[in-house]
Amino acid sequence: MALSETEHDRIAAAVAVAETKTAGEIYCVLAPKVSDYRETPLAWAAVAALVLPALAVLAGWRPATLLNLINGWSAGHDSGSSFAALAVYGLSQAVVFGLAALIVAAAPVRRLLTPASLKAERVHRAAMEQFLAKGLHLTQARTGVLLFASLAERRAEVIADEGIYAAAPKDVWDEVVQLLIAGLERRKPADGFVAAIQRSGEILAAHVPPGPDNPNELPDRLVELP
Repeated sequence: MALSETEHDRIAAAVAVAETKTAGEIYCVLAPKVSDYRETPLAWAAVAALVLPALAVLAGWRPATLLNLINGWSAGHDSGSSFAALAVYGLSQAVVFGLAALIVAAAPVRRLLTPASLKAERVHRAAMEQFLAKGLHLTQARTGVLLFASLAERRAEVIADEGIYAAAPKDVWDEVVQLLIAGLERRKPADGFVAAIQRSGEILAAHVPPGPDNPNELPDRLVELP
C-alpha cells in the first residue's frame, strides 16, 4: 500500500503544523510487515505431527493395517511386526509434519495462524528499533513521539519518550493509536496518520509548549520501510 507523493506531502505538512505549537517532535513510520514468522509453520507442523496420528490411533487406525495392505499377509505373535508398526507410525508423523509445514508456510495462512501476542511483540520491537535508530530519544527535551504502523500485522504503536510520557496520561496515547488504526482500516493510511499527528500535536502542545528556541530536530516526512 505505497502512498502517493501527495499523501506524503499531506503527512509532512501535518507534522510541520503540529510542531509549530510544541517543543515536541513527531516522527512517522509505515512498515509493510515486521517479521516473516518463520517459526510459525514449524510450530504448527510439530503440533500436527504429534496430535493427528495419535488421534487417528484413538479413532481406530492401526499402523499395522498399512503393513498388511502392502504385504498382503498379517502377522501373529511376531515382535518384528511391532517395530514395523512403530516405523509406520513414525513415517505418518513425518508426512503430517511435512504437509502441515507446507500448508502453513503460505503467507496468508502463516499470518492467520501466528498468535496475536507474537505479532504484538514483534511490532513493538520494530517500533522501538525505529525509535532508537532515528534518534527520537536524543531530542533536547526528550519529547520525541513515534507513530508506527505495520500493514501485514494490522497493528499500530505510539511510543513517546520519557519527557512527554511522564507528563501526558496514557489514555491520550490510546486515542492517537485508535485514530491511526481507523485510517488504516479504511485503507486510507494517510488519513490515519494525519489524524494521529493532529491529536499528537494537541497533546504535545498542552504538555510541552514551544520555547524561544524551537528547532526542527527530525524530518517531518513519513518513512515507508521496504
